[in-house]
Amino acid sequence: MRRYIKKIMYFGMIQNMKYFLPMKNRLNKILWTLKSIHNNIKLKNKLYQIIFEAETPSGKMFDVILLISIVLSVICVSLESVDSISLKYGVLLRSLEWIFTILFTIEYFLRIWIIRNPFKYIFSFWGIVDFIAILPTYLLFIFNLQFLMIIRVIRLIRLFRILHLSSYIRGGQTMIIALRKSIPKIVVFLLTVLLFVIVIGTIMYIVEGPLGNNTEGFENIPNSIYWAIVTLTTVGYGSAVPVTAFGKLFASLIMLLGYGIIAVPTGIVASSVSRIETQNKPVDQTTNSNLKNVSNHIHELKDDLDRISRKIDSLK
Repeated sequence: MRRYIKKIMYFGMIQNMKYFLPMKNRLNKILWTLKSIHNNIKLKNKLYQIIFEAETPSGKMFDVILLISIVLSVICVSLESVDSISLKYGVLLRSLEWIFTILFTIEYFLRIWIIRNPFKYIFSFWGIVDFIAILPTYLLFIFNLQFLMIIRVIRLIRLFRILHLSSYIRGGQTMIIALRKSIPKIVVFLLTVLLFVIVIGTIMYIVEGPLGNNTEGFENIPNSIYWAIVTLTTVGYGSAVPVTAFGKLFASLIMLLGYGIIAVPTGIVASSVSRIETQNKPVDQTTNSNLKNVSNHIHELKDDLDRISRKIDSLK
């Protein structure tokens, strides 16, 4: 009887094992998946601190190495544009350029992989700059865009973040806001200047061109308009010079007028900057007053605590 019971128990255990083993395998797979996900998240967080955070020592070190690589890459591209250096060290410079490009490509895709919202980075200013920085090297197989790699120098703006130059960043943001607000006024101003230049060019064509003195450089209206732009901006290449008395007098008036015209866009942007700063000042004053009130309240609380502690000591 005991043997019979033992056999039944043995066969029962085998039956249970048939159901238990697949469940155990599934649980092991789930645990392994969860562990790999956990390790993946841990790795992403660590890389995020290194690549995106400039406050940590590892993040600062990464940014410094990145900036040194950018500077060296820009130097390589600049040296390769010199024929004598390119003939002697061309192979070495191109090899270094490919090494830097591969490093920047790895960095770009790591940034996409680490960040929670990849599209936010891809279509951000930094994402576009980082992509343009690596694109010309790969396009060398189709087009000769090698010297567009000099655009990598824009990435050196990260220096402001590393050196904690936040005041400069805020100043840059103020300038960008001021320029955005000034765009309609500047566009109207530029259109007015364009019409003015066309009128000046036409007058000079009549005075100095084939209809007048037939001076070299005023053979047609486009050339006369070009002369008007060069004169109005006070550049003065000297490729075309008026000869007649009226032409010289008119040119002198345009040159004097040019100084005033150059100052107009500067004044528009400056007024926008001052307006933004005056708008921000009340906010800063309110913040400072709130901080003072908080600090005074903290001092009062400290005094109260001291009095309470003294009373407790006296009761003892």
